Amino acid sequence: MAVGQILARRFTTSAVRRFHVDEGPGNNLPFSVANKWKLLGVMTLFFGSGFAAPFLVVRHQLLKK
Repeated sequence: MAVGQILARRFTTSAVRRFHVDEGPGNNLPFSVANKWKLLGVMTLFFGSGFAAPFLVVRHQLLKK
C-alpha cells in the first residue's frame, strides 16, 4: 500500500514539473491578438451578435401570426 502511494506521489510531482506555459501578453488567450484588424472583426461579430439577439427574437415574435 505504501509503495503505491510513493510511486503515485513521484509520478504526480514529476508530471507537474515538466509542464511549462509560455508567458507574456496574449499567450494565454484562446484567440490571436497579433492582427488588430482581425481581432476587431472577431470581437465585433461576437459582441454584436449577442447584442442583436434579443432584438431579433422580439422581431420574430412580433411578426409571428
